[in-house]
Amino acid sequence: MLPDKERVREVFSLEGQLAIVTGGGTGLGFAMASCFSASGARVVITGRRAEVLETAAQTLGGDVFAEQYDVTDFGAAPGFIAHVEERYGAPTILVNNAGIHVKKTVEDHTLDDFHKILATHVEGAFALTRAAVPALKRRGGGSIVFIASMSSILGLPQVVAYSAAKSAYLGMVRSMAAELGASNIRVNAIAPGWIETPMLHKALDGDPKRRQKILDRTPEQRFGSPEDIGWAAVYLCSPAASFINGVVLPVDGGASIGF
Repeated sequence: MLPDKERVREVFSLEGQLAIVTGGGTGLGFAMASCFSASGARVVITGRRAEVLETAAQTLGGDVFAEQYDVTDFGAAPGFIAHVEERYGAPTILVNNAGIHVKKTVEDHTLDDFHKILATHVEGAFALTRAAVPALKRRGGGSIVFIASMSSILGLPQVVAYSAAKSAYLGMVRSMAAELGASNIRVNAIAPGWIETPMLHKALDGDPKRRQKILDRTPEQRFGSPEDIGWAAVYLCSPAASFINGVVLPVDGGASIGF
């Protein structure tokens, strides 16, 4: 029996779900929050800068709520999840998106650089995920998404700490997916390619050769939009992806397979 149009709308809907998006005030986090909200979810966006979050929440509308939270304050994670659960209900979606970036040669990378990046991406994501899992279980399951990177897949120069952190995500995804699947919690990753964001322009606007190199190796010959990541996240968290668990989904215009 073929699915009808109403069934199709339901399987791609996030109605009744509550998402937490770290780093949700700008860039890819903002885009994912926007797409989640458009798909029917309520969304809690987090970050360190309260004013940025409030502006983003006002822009995105009434189903998006700003809650200040620093992912590197590891001990605060349980209290933050408890606060969210008390105020909005138990989450069904967690997106580990918050991060920082350092571009330096291996020789110039300091141990402090390395630790700060791993603390933000790896330890911060682990602490919040660990705190959120009991809440997801109370809701009967849910979806956790880690925002990985092309540096999880490809060798990129001058980002050794960032590459280490984003590669660690893939191991975390596989292990958590294997462990939490029986609790109806799916764990996946998205590996964005080169997406039109302020961070991309900061990196490439003064480097036309690198810009062209990226475009030349991307089969679609263009950069992606933040919404490309947003809709991919919606899909992975929707009933349409109910049997997808433990995968890394490149959203990169083919860059990771291009030559």
